[in-house]
Amino acid sequence: MIPSHSSPRVDAAGKVTGTTLYPGDITLPSLLHGKVLFSHQPHARMTAIDLRAAEAVPGVVAIFTAPDVPVNEYGLILPDQPVLVGLGSAKPGCDVSRWEGDQVALIVAETEEAAALARDKIAITWEPLPIITDMAEAMRDELIINPDYDTNILQHYRIRKGDMAVGWAAADVVVESEYTLPYQEHAYLQPEAAVSFIDDNGRVTVQIAGQWTVEDQMQVAHALDVPLEKVRIMYPAIGGAFGGREDMSLQIVMALAALRLHERGIRRPVRVIWTRPESIMGHHKRHAGTIRTRWGATKEGKITAVSAECYLDSGAYAYTSTKVLGNLHLTVTGPYEIPHAHIDSYTILTHNPPGGAFRGFGGPQGALAAETQMNKLAEALGMDPVALRLKNVLREGSLTTVQTPPPAGISMAEVIADCATAAEWHSDQKPASGHQFSSVQSLRPNTQALRHGRGFACAFKNIGFSFGFPERCDATIEIHGRGEIEKVVLRHGGADVGQGAHTVFRQMAAAALFVSEEIVVMELSDTATSGDSGSASASRLTWMAGNAIRGAAARALAAWEAEERPAVGHFRYEPPRTQMFDEQTGKSTPNFTYGYVAEVVDVTVDLETGHLHVDRVVCADDVGKAINPTLIEGQIEGAIVQAFGYAVMEDLQVRDGRIQNPFLSQYLIPGIKDIPTRVDSVILEYPDPLGPWGVRGMAEMPYLPLAPALVAAIHNATGVWFHEIPLMPYKVVQKLREHGLGA
Repeated sequence: MIPSHSSPRVDAAGKVTGTTLYPGDITLPSLLHGKVLFSHQPHARMTAIDLRAAEAVPGVVAIFTAPDVPVNEYGLILPDQPVLVGLGSAKPGCDVSRWEGDQVALIVAETEEAAALARDKIAITWEPLPIITDMAEAMRDELIINPDYDTNILQHYRIRKGDMAVGWAAADVVVESEYTLPYQEHAYLQPEAAVSFIDDNGRVTVQIAGQWTVEDQMQVAHALDVPLEKVRIMYPAIGGAFGGREDMSLQIVMALAALRLHERGIRRPVRVIWTRPESIMGHHKRHAGTIRTRWGATKEGKITAVSAECYLDSGAYAYTSTKVLGNLHLTVTGPYEIPHAHIDSYTILTHNPPGGAFRGFGGPQGALAAETQMNKLAEALGMDPVALRLKNVLREGSLTTVQTPPPAGISMAEVIADCATAAEWHSDQKPASGHQFSSVQSLRPNTQALRHGRGFACAFKNIGFSFGFPERCDATIEIHGRGEIEKVVLRHGGADVGQGAHTVFRQMAAAALFVSEEIVVMELSDTATSGDSGSASASRLTWMAGNAIRGAAARALAAWEAEERPAVGHFRYEPPRTQMFDEQTGKSTPNFTYGYVAEVVDVTVDLETGHLHVDRVVCADDVGKAINPTLIEGQIEGAIVQAFGYAVMEDLQVRDGRIQNPFLSQYLIPGIKDIPTRVDSVILEYPDPLGPWGVRGMAEMPYLPLAPALVAAIHNATGVWFHEIPLMPYKVVQKLREHGLGA
């Protein structure tokens, strides 16, 4: 067994002292500087472009536009987006901007100032085209938004289980609601930045923050029409990702610049650093959307039927919308056994900012609806919310809404019960007192206006890629020494996006080889030395990497016993295969394992101002095996703070396809005085039968139940249900006043 041990982070010293280099810190000799020109057009056709004034700016070295891109397309799932919008592409439709963040040109100059000046002197004539921002209008297909598709319904999934007429007839109580889901900006601390050059082996090299080196490599090679081995992707330190770095930002255009400059005899590196507004405009968001859903139950508390219609706004391009939709499709019915289900889920193309991967990947949207419906059922039935869940929760042998049993090792019931115990749920359903805060800090709290409440929610989510994707993870281990093992080299592609993955990689390698961590050195996140790790997403990296590292370690030890020096072991781990939803019924085995979480939230509500203060969150998370407990606590606390922002204060404003608040002074993320006063991390260890040492992925799980638990706590405090987030004070006040509170 691997010991639970909070080893210090391998990157701690460098980050504390400032010696760690992020992409924007890399300053190579003879460095050139670049600027990206965005279209700023949600929908318009380019009819003319004039570079002459820009090219005349002193210090400008080159300007690259659409004709410079050999294969002018990219996309993580479907290649439906131009690398550069403009005239002269072989692929039809590349002259049309369908998103204000579409890129038009990359300007390379001796200084950032020269590049910026030249960018502003590029003259473009745009023909405005109709802008469709409403999903219902887009679904009518009167105007097709992306010519790669013949409909604006990018994806439609169905679930048809049981007989709905029977299910509704058996229901003594029915609750029906509509939920409005907002965008969310990733707001990672490090804006997009990259350095590109031709390395000593003639490879087009890009140093950038990403989540999957091999995927970046493949997309760059495709767009540049060069062999895969001629592209090298390297990840320096990464200042946060949360799914926002899964898709392309600067990878392709920076590789393009290095290649074209080299062809002109210019062997100088190029660096681009986006500003915060460029970052906010230039990458995708958590999907906005709507869920309409209806749940029925018997008076004894057994769910009889669930129906739902789910709509996510994809923007003009696919990004990972179909995968996000798939996870929403599963989680909108919660971790419950439901005999009769009728679900339709859609992701729709519009001219709004694109939706894509964000921590939880459709799970937060689904959990908000499912868990609020469960809490509403509990109220309607006069039942305890925890007891209601335990009556219906999926267990070994249960059938999910996709008509297959969950993978072995399901622990949802245990997690619910353990969370309730840790929070002393049954001893204090409604706290008599909570935090005494004032919405205006210079004034004393008005205790007469404060109400305190408590709410419960739980969730489950896939670990690993879903729906038939050929999941895999490579690891290579070299053992060096003579009579004794003196050094171990681990080569792995997995990205450490701040979660501490590389620290855990070293712990797992040491445990698999029965050696000290101090002799393990790592070569990581570089396509020149490491294989295909898959993405740092879907809560998969520790789970997949651990299985790959164990396999590589076993092979290296066998080579060591055979007296090979150095002893090398390579292993590719492939988990059990999954299946896509059946087109008509949704029947499938969508995932090979899941994570399970439950939370209790205590909140104080100011009836006068609508401000909320979360006093305490108890989060029970089944991690299977806690390899590094301190890192797990950090993931729980970070996820809860990020989910709090989503639920309460992050309010991205989009009008006519354009983001209205692209600054962190306008788009507010939680500060130190906003976040929950106390987070109790309850680390549970119910082993996953397939996980390395029993490990489960967990980094997304604590995010999922926060919003519905908070909504339930507010209802417990005020008697008012909320169906739209974020819970901005003015929205809370308006709803409270409608119910005669706080006036």
